[in-house]
Amino acid sequence: MNFRILIMSAAMALTAGTVWAKLPPPSEEAKAKAAEAKTKADDAAKKDAAALTKAQERAVANFKRNRGAGSSAAMAGKKQ
Repeated sequence: MNFRILIMSAAMALTAGTVWAKLPPPSEEAKAKAAEAKTKADDAAKKDAAALTKAQERAVANFKRNRGAGSSAAMAGKKQ
């Protein structure tokens, strides 16, 4: 049992250096691509938010338009 602990401790000590290694800094080209991707993602998020807002406004308008008709029909069915 102690031999297994010794082997596992040695293995973890040897791999610890690779875990703590730092990545090299990104190149200028990689930074530019990342900035471009971020810009595209931001634009897509804005378009999605606008589409969601438009759909919500349509749903509210539909609810307000049909609110009176739906509630009176439901009340008429309960009276009978």
